[in-house]
Amino acid sequence: MYKIMLADDEGIVIDSLKFIIEKEFKDTCEVQYAKTGRSVIELAESFRPDVAVMDIQMPGINGIDAMKEIRRSNNHTVFIVMSAYDKFDYAKEAIKLGVMEYITKPMEKTRIIAALQKAMERIDAERLKRKNELLIKEKLETVVPIIESGLIHNILLQEHFREDIENYRSILGITLQYAYMIAVVCGDEQQGNHMTNAVGSSVRMQKHYQEVRDCLKENFDCIVGTVMANKLAVLVPYEKDVMDYNERIELIEKARELTRYLRKRTDISFRIGIGEPKDFLMASESYTEALNALVATTGSVAHVDDLPIKCEYGGNYPVKLEKKLFAEVEDGDIDNASASASAFFDWMVESGSDLMNVRLKVLEFALWSEHIAYEKGGMIYQLNSRAEYLPQVMEMAEPAAMKTWFLEKVKEACRNVLNKREEKSGSIIETAKNYIKNNYHKDISLDDVSREVNISPYYFSKLFKETTGENFIEYLTNLRMDKAKELLQTTECSMKEICAKTGYSDPNYFSRSFKKNVGVTPTEYKENRGKGKEQGSV
Repeated sequence: MYKIMLADDEGIVIDSLKFIIEKEFKDTCEVQYAKTGRSVIELAESFRPDVAVMDIQMPGINGIDAMKEIRRSNNHTVFIVMSAYDKFDYAKEAIKLGVMEYITKPMEKTRIIAALQKAMERIDAERLKRKNELLIKEKLETVVPIIESGLIHNILLQEHFREDIENYRSILGITLQYAYMIAVVCGDEQQGNHMTNAVGSSVRMQKHYQEVRDCLKENFDCIVGTVMANKLAVLVPYEKDVMDYNERIELIEKARELTRYLRKRTDISFRIGIGEPKDFLMASESYTEALNALVATTGSVAHVDDLPIKCEYGGNYPVKLEKKLFAEVEDGDIDNASASASAFFDWMVESGSDLMNVRLKVLEFALWSEHIAYEKGGMIYQLNSRAEYLPQVMEMAEPAAMKTWFLEKVKEACRNVLNKREEKSGSIIETAKNYIKNNYHKDISLDDVSREVNISPYYFSKLFKETTGENFIEYLTNLRMDKAKELLQTTECSMKEICAKTGYSDPNYFSRSFKKNVGVTPTEYKENRGKGKEQGSV
């Protein structure tokens, strides 16, 4: 249905236009008309026409000024000007207003019909565009919560692939370097620092999830996770790593109002804990702080900076540098970890720390770096493996020697993270190869070999292909084919005997497999006696 408004002070023109429209377009159009500039503007406000056929000269407000007024409140109306005046100034003004057609009177029926058809095509295209935009928006409303939840889970579970988190940030348009986290905890009622009926209230919060999510987003420019037990994790991107006092007070008050509002709306009690800003990749620490803040107090809202529950660092202690160093050790990033360790050691010396404090810190960092290597590199821990560390550190009287020792321990930890992973993978594959070599003549399977090396078939299959360049079946088949060729060349064994010695129970299947992989049948190969006439694998 198209709404068409006719604006002309001549009744005969309006009647003619109505007749043409009704005859040509039948019941697809709703037509209304007005004869003065003011009435045209008023009709446009109530009727909201899709198409307006406008005369220029009308009593009172002229057609050009009327179109200007209509355009202020309706950007979608398609204007067709029909006037006895073909003055250039009128045409120029019409173009500025986005008039689609400028038709001079006396009107031609075919031109009017063509103009209306063109206007309807434009309206259809605009409607389709708006429809598609709404569909996209609707889909985004479904997809965005999933993406936000994925980011929250990656942060809380401290996923090892930073690229994934960066991809989430890019999709969600997050450019800020820091973020703080909010823990929203629900229950039937609060008893001390505890919320009762966590299970039941979590089920009820699922029903109110969308409303709670919308409220959080109205109050904070945030990312909201899914309901986990009776908790919601909320991430708030932030422009700096420290929150000003006034901002904290404002944030706490906003959170208090939110808990009261949500209680009224959902009949569920809420508490909100707030952590301090962290580097984006370390935001999980902020969530832990938020939960700890709720445990440490009985208020409905708790901010970690209000409570004595976190480690405070005196002076200009380089907390970020320390965290950066251990993150680099965890990644096995030798060059950057070495640079961070060097910078930390230089800071200790430049800050005037006495030799004993430097010794203790160097020993602490070396031991923690190795602890990471034991956990991340699959190393085997030995209690007496570090018995010499303390005597070695205590004997060092010069900072330069201590720095060299310290950097070497950090580098060694990084190397162990990398090498032990590779060594473990290599050892698994070598064990698998030996097993296959000793048992290829039997009916062995991927499951048999996986069980032998004590890892899942799925992971073994992936690891075997990455290491050898062949999957298990290809490797086993090639080994059996090599052995079959050897037997065909050097012995007078029968086909049945060769089948048995190479792990095949069916001579026909063996023959087909041999030809597929070698290019000739076993009989042809034996006749040629390996004189270089093999046709190669196919």
